[in-house]
Amino acid sequence: MRGLLALSRVIDRINALIGQNVSWLILVAVLVSAGNAIVRKAFDMSSNAWLELQWYLFGTVFMLAAAYALQRNDHVRIDILAGRFTKRTRDWIDLFGHVVFLVPFASLIVWLCVPWFLRSFTSGEHSSNVGGLIIWPAKLMALLGFSLLLLQAISEIVKRIAVIRGLIDDPLLEAHDPAELAAGGEGMPHD
Repeated sequence: MRGLLALSRVIDRINALIGQNVSWLILVAVLVSAGNAIVRKAFDMSSNAWLELQWYLFGTVFMLAAAYALQRNDHVRIDILAGRFTKRTRDWIDLFGHVVFLVPFASLIVWLCVPWFLRSFTSGEHSSNVGGLIIWPAKLMALLGFSLLLLQAISEIVKRIAVIRGLIDDPLLEAHDPAELAAGGEGMPHD
């Protein structure tokens, strides 16, 4: 299990690095959007390429930050129901959901994205909009995003198993309470 936990930490670091840094693309998207709006209003000109670039940037943030959101437990869940269950039950539900739903779904999408991206890349596929951009970079972001999500799902499965077995503290617990912080809520292995 130590080897799997080490792999989990590497996956977590990669997704944290990507998730924290990709957020800067939102600023770039806002600047592109503002610049495009100013040019459109001031000079009565517009560009499909600039509009598509905004979509590409937003899509890239969404796709590459999804794994980071899962890692940080910022993904969508039904807290009204989850709050009624014990911690152990929530851990089992998370493990079940990752194994039965998330891993198969992300695996399928990765498998389908590979030829989808490769066809676009090798053909030099362009947008059907006049002056539009090449499409393969957006398709690559979908492939990378689901690949990162699949890796993070594996990391979460390893951590859930370790938490259920009592090998590590739960890394999902937010250590706002000084008692939790003193108890070591950072997910470090027990000796």
